[in-house]
Amino acid sequence: MSGEQSTDRSTESAPETAPESGEQALELSPPAQRNIPAFDDLPVPPDTANLREGPDLHPRCLQLLPLIGVWRGEGEVAYPTIGEPKQYGQQIIFAHDGRPFVSYTSQSWLLDGPGGNVVRPAARETGWWRPQEDDSIEVLIAHATGIIEVYYGKPRSTVSWELVADAVVRTQTAKEVNAAQRLYGLVEGGDLAYVDERAMAGQPLQPHLSARLQRYAG
Repeated sequence: MSGEQSTDRSTESAPETAPESGEQALELSPPAQRNIPAFDDLPVPPDTANLREGPDLHPRCLQLLPLIGVWRGEGEVAYPTIGEPKQYGQQIIFAHDGRPFVSYTSQSWLLDGPGGNVVRPAARETGWWRPQEDDSIEVLIAHATGIIEVYYGKPRSTVSWELVADAVVRTQTAKEVNAAQRLYGLVEGGDLAYVDERAMAGQPLQPHLSARLQRYAG
């Protein structure tokens, strides 16, 4: 995939290379005692986005261990049908309850420039990452815009994952989307970066979203 997001985060302590394993990725992340809010009167264990709290991660989900957490940062949205590229802020949560899947939620907001002010709320997504015994991954993602995508993917390394949409279903009022693929990976400093490519509105498959997020909790 191409179209890497240009926003960069540099710190004196950032390593020169990306982490090579899930354990190293966690070591590179600053200690984070935060977790996602939970009702303490649930009759079952609540989801956790902090590997230090809650149930153990299911063995099948160990390949997704570096993703577990709350991530926040900025990205760029671009496509021939929207004019000039735009900046956005985003929060992504990967959480689990000990069973063989990981929940995924994403909330975004448009910005008036890099590091700028919030213009308005933007895209919302929710879904599930379902690792299989052969290390393949089934991913379901539902968009608030009326689109549901089914991805199949696999790890490219211990800290990167590639997903390709096998099916895209949309409501009558949703915009046309014909193909999609995503690449997620941990990069320098333990940040989470991703690229989302799409074929929609009569355009060929090309980069649409790219972002770099820092660990906020987990």
